[in-house]
Amino acid sequence: MKIVKNPKKKINIRKGTILVAVQTTPDYVPIIKKFSAIVVDEGGITSHAAIISREFKIPCIIGTKIATQVLKDGDIVEVDANKGIVKKII
Repeated sequence: MKIVKNPKKKINIRKGTILVAVQTTPDYVPIIKKFSAIVVDEGGITSHAAIISREFKIPCIIGTKIATQVLKDGDIVEVDANKGIVKKII
């Protein structure tokens, strides 16, 4: 799991890493396809994160309000986009 505040800053992304952000913008597009899921604090079904996740067929949970506050880089989390659940494992 990786909290991304600046999508233009170079980051190392390992396979299976989940993107966590306050929201996404078009600046995130080049890196989004490297992530296995997207979790954002803000947004709805017509938000950028929702639209781009459907386009890239990446699971996405939107509108968590607190994901960037309660999760930390490197946390192991499980995402169930069908149920809208983000579960911290470690």
